[in-house]
Amino acid sequence: MAAAGSSPSIVEYFGGEDGYRCGYCKNESGNLSHGMWAHSMTVQDYQDLIDRGWRRSGKYVYKPIMNQTCCPQYTIRCQALHFQTSKSHKKVLKKMLKFISKGDVSKVASEEEPMDSHIEDVVTCDFAYKSESHVSQSELTPLSVDHTERVENEDKGTGETKEEVSEQKVESGSPQISADKDTPAPGEPSHSAKTVHAPPKPGKGADLSKPPCRKAKDIRKERKLQKLLQNQMCTLEGSQLQAGDQVLLLQNSKSKTNQPKTIEDFVFVSLPDDARHKLEVRVVRSSPPSSQFKATVQESYQVYKRYQMVIHKDPPDKPTINQFTRFLCDSPLEAENAPNGPECGYGSFHQQYWLDGKIIAVGVIDILPYCVSSVYLYYDPDYSFLSLGVYSALREIAFTRQLHEKAPDLCFYYMGFYIHSCPKMRYKGQYRPSDLLCPETYAWTPIEQCLPLLEHSKYCRLNQDVKAVDEGCVKELGRVRVLHKRTVMPYSVYKKRRKGPSDEASVQQYASLVGQTCSERMLLFRS
Repeated sequence: MAAAGSSPSIVEYFGGEDGYRCGYCKNESGNLSHGMWAHSMTVQDYQDLIDRGWRRSGKYVYKPIMNQTCCPQYTIRCQALHFQTSKSHKKVLKKMLKFISKGDVSKVASEEEPMDSHIEDVVTCDFAYKSESHVSQSELTPLSVDHTERVENEDKGTGETKEEVSEQKVESGSPQISADKDTPAPGEPSHSAKTVHAPPKPGKGADLSKPPCRKAKDIRKERKLQKLLQNQMCTLEGSQLQAGDQVLLLQNSKSKTNQPKTIEDFVFVSLPDDARHKLEVRVVRSSPPSSQFKATVQESYQVYKRYQMVIHKDPPDKPTINQFTRFLCDSPLEAENAPNGPECGYGSFHQQYWLDGKIIAVGVIDILPYCVSSVYLYYDPDYSFLSLGVYSALREIAFTRQLHEKAPDLCFYYMGFYIHSCPKMRYKGQYRPSDLLCPETYAWTPIEQCLPLLEHSKYCRLNQDVKAVDEGCVKELGRVRVLHKRTVMPYSVYKKRRKGPSDEASVQQYASLVGQTCSERMLLFRS
């Protein structure tokens, strides 16, 4: 997945001995996790890490010690392509539509939504600051590849260089959503040589030179759908999604007339000409920051500040812009573009909700090879009555389905952690169908099968196959890749060169947590 020639992930592992205050049960030192500072990370490595129970907060990547922490946190993903809107979800979507078109929504906070739909990350940023890396950039820049390859082969006794990754070269380019209509997609025949249809002789079938006849009902339906662009656009980096793309999405989502309404039927709906409000959702790259992101960062920060003060009772001098940047804008993820990937590319983004020209909410998301991963959400407390936590999650599910049209592998929506022992955090289980990650075998298990187990014990192995094991466990510690004195080498070589006490226990722990694949791809920094 990573582009050929893209820089490898570089991490510093911190272990996980100290306990931190738990934001769920308020235990002062019961929150236990392993952590590492990610100086840079490829989207494929992060995808593989979240599939082993890791999660990021800014550049700090952590993994709860599941059988010891006071409130076990299970990674949860929703199967976006099969998502079923519940009654309460439809209620929230209809409420937003009513507000946009008529402006008359009773301003009562909805009962089905907790005040903060991504509360866990407020907690994690505390230990992210304490564990920040102080390694200089020069120490993190590996020397030339030749030198690295010589070292990697030092313990093999052969002069052969092993080609570790042979991946397709990806074209870089600025993400544009509106593709040129005349440019054929890769693998499609070119339309430059136009097919000329001679009009048929009378009585010999349809005139192919004319567009096919269509029912007036279908034409009216399509015109109605085209109108959605006027009031409810989804914009990616300033380029509007084409009406045709949205119509296609709607048609695909509802091929049979009697099917239940899909999420798109509520989100991409045509609005009356005299609609009271205009809602626009813009996706802007936050790291590295795009020009659109830079132009709106101050406004976005002010929304976050109000949110923290009202919802989390922060004092007015907190959070600072620096804390906001480190927690919600900084990301270790490298921006990547692939021919078969989404138009906007992979990496870290802010999904901004603009109501009548001002930001009312921001969803912080990562777009990864197989999923959209929700990092955080903050919103203007004046609009709490719109249930923006639930609404944004539903929009992110719709966005995942939209990206899947261009990137077929991308079909899941990751919602962070599910904490069954904290009743306020159980709402994530209402986005069905969804799966929880087994903390021992890293296999996905349907949530329906997990709930009876979690009622019985807050920590449990979710995979009920007693023979199942962690397929990604480390088999050869010597193959773990290390960055030492700006040189990339396998751990077997580093171990011989190392002076002082052995660090084998720490490296073994790191490798077992990230898994064999990531341990052989990522660079573990050793001073």
